[in-house]
Amino acid sequence: MIDNQVKSDIDRLWLDFATGGISNSLIIIEQISFLMFARLLDIEESQHERNASRTGESPYHIFRVDQQTLRWKNWSRMSDGEAMLKFVRDEVFPHLRILGSKKFTFGEYMKNVSLQISKASLLVSVVEQIEKLPLGNSDTQGDLYEYLLSKLTTAGIHGQFRTPHHIIKLMVELIDPKPFETIGDPACGTAGFLVAVMEYLRKTFPATEFAETLEGGSKSCSGDQLELNQGNIQHSMFYGFDFDATMLRLAAMNLMLHGVKNPDLHYMDTLSNAFPEKFPAIADGDNGGLDIILSNPPFKGSLAEDVDPSLLKIAQTRKSELLFIVLILRMLKSGGRSATIVPDGVLFGSSKAHLAVREYLLDHNQLEALISLPSGAFRSFAGLSTAILLFTKGGRTQDVFFYDVQADGLSEQEKCQEIADNDLSDVLIQYRRWRNGESDFSDRTANAFKVSAADIRAHNFELSINRYRQTRHQEMTCEEPKVILAHMQMLEAEIQRDMAELEALLR
Repeated sequence: MIDNQVKSDIDRLWLDFATGGISNSLIIIEQISFLMFARLLDIEESQHERNASRTGESPYHIFRVDQQTLRWKNWSRMSDGEAMLKFVRDEVFPHLRILGSKKFTFGEYMKNVSLQISKASLLVSVVEQIEKLPLGNSDTQGDLYEYLLSKLTTAGIHGQFRTPHHIIKLMVELIDPKPFETIGDPACGTAGFLVAVMEYLRKTFPATEFAETLEGGSKSCSGDQLELNQGNIQHSMFYGFDFDATMLRLAAMNLMLHGVKNPDLHYMDTLSNAFPEKFPAIADGDNGGLDIILSNPPFKGSLAEDVDPSLLKIAQTRKSELLFIVLILRMLKSGGRSATIVPDGVLFGSSKAHLAVREYLLDHNQLEALISLPSGAFRSFAGLSTAILLFTKGGRTQDVFFYDVQADGLSEQEKCQEIADNDLSDVLIQYRRWRNGESDFSDRTANAFKVSAADIRAHNFELSINRYRQTRHQEMTCEEPKVILAHMQMLEAEIQRDMAELEALLR
């Protein structure tokens, strides 16, 4: 976690941009990301120099001997702001576009970008603020950038790109990913789900868990799962797609700062014809596919562009929220699993396409759970009700676990402060109990209960939680109408007496 001082420094950095004439939150975060990347390259070069002094290797790793002026530590100390502005614009940024693609996935998304800061005073101030940030501390890098990304929502602009972190965390815990699996998001935005997976793996698979006791009482680590699977984690585990290049830049930086330097991130509309053509091993689970997909696809209504015809075979529709469910099922390996957020309309819509998608989920796959979220969970979509669908590719649904979340642990105020009223931890507890067969969950008046697939089929495949949850009614006893009337007459008589007394006082 980052401390209040770091948060204050980021707030000041944001304010510098706003007062410097740049108010678009995406441009601000982009520019900060580029400059952070420049400093990170210098930090890595400095680390290499320290290692080289001990091993005798060449001290030049990222920057050649004739490129030393391009390092952050050299140009960031220029006393002339105008000279710094010109140098960064004309020398540093062009060099980063070339150098970045050789070192990190993030570099790939620096192609054709430019410095948007036109005021020398603003650049100097921003560079000073970035210099203060603890980018050399790998334990805080990710938290720092997450706080910066949270400004997208705080600013009230483009908040639709972000899923609340506490919802993401729950979805990852429900899926329980492993370090040897492959994980993707067909509409990744800033890669919040992929980053949360990396955080979960670090927490769930600590090295000490695999320590063995040797003779003499010493410990030896025999199998740090994260270390054993570093090749997969760095090069083959994470896949993200988005049709917004800005989002991909932020996603790449986000993952890099969380320890994943080479994720597979691509500019792509995954609902289009081009997706299976360009990425056949990912787009078709029968010929490859992914183990896990975590996603909050956009709810953007009807699509005007050509849609992959293989998706339309399941549901003849242009509604993205329906097509993404079909796409995710296609992208998963047999036995692959997903946690996906959908608007409530997917659960009870009566069109042929809605029915076809729900029937496909239940009869040709295993719908494991439906978790209904409170309408205030997504501040960017005021009043929109959503749910989390958990499903596995293949098989046939027998029973579905339902949970009606009444409170997600955050207030509905602008600051979204944490509050004590929170069902999310209980969601995970009850879901695991259900998976382990620890209860029959037959009480439909409880927050957590099960519904058979046969019952759902009998109700036209409707998945709305209100269709199946029952309300516990309390018996109420009322007085006889004659008794109530007598009470009313007594009250009326008292009123008349009081009015007569008032009238007498006024004579």
